[in-house]
Amino acid sequence: MSALIAAVAFFVAIHLLVSGTRVRDALTGRIGQGPYMGLFSLASVAGLGWLIFAYGAARQAQANDVLWTVTPVTRWVQIVIQLAAMLLIVPGLTTPNPTSVMQEATLKKVDVVKGMLRITRHPFLWGVALWAVGHLLVHGDMAGIVLFAAMLALALFGTVSIDAKRRRALGKSWDAFAAQTSNVPFAAIATGRQRLDLGEIGWWRIALGVGVWAMFAWAHPYLFGVAALP
Repeated sequence: MSALIAAVAFFVAIHLLVSGTRVRDALTGRIGQGPYMGLFSLASVAGLGWLIFAYGAARQAQANDVLWTVTPVTRWVQIVIQLAAMLLIVPGLTTPNPTSVMQEATLKKVDVVKGMLRITRHPFLWGVALWAVGHLLVHGDMAGIVLFAAMLALALFGTVSIDAKRRRALGKSWDAFAAQTSNVPFAAIATGRQRLDLGEIGWWRIALGVGVWAMFAWAHPYLFGVAALP
């Protein structure tokens, strides 16, 4: 379990304590944006690999106590949550967004705030947060709790971290974008700053999100050794 905790700490630290802070500003100022992105990508891949192997080992450890068990109800709730997660993640990854890596230039577009960005400016990370919540429901063992709670925290704090990073780098243009959008999903719509337009998101993105969800639900036992469907 200690290896998993160390892997989680490393992965969270490089994203929240380096990538989203003035440490990143100092590093890019010293070595340049390109070299920094290359080194950070290598560290992220290495950290993810470490996480996967450490989690696999922790699941088999005697110290992996089970704090709650799965019921048919929680498994169905998990399935629904994963659908909502994919409907944020897939459109989030396929929609031009100044909060995404190397997409700051999209801020110059007059109509940048449309589709999924009317709902939240961080659709991918909120999708990851839902993904983590759903997995926490059906992973009551210590290894699962450590991993998915860390992913939940990383996703939620990551939205704040990215906002701060973009504000430092982009200044007033970012402030104007942030004023039209919201971090929390549907908050800008609820306050009248935006409107919901599902067609503008792109029906192909919605269909792709449903398709990815269905694929993972079916293939889960083959990919991860555990059935997702009750």
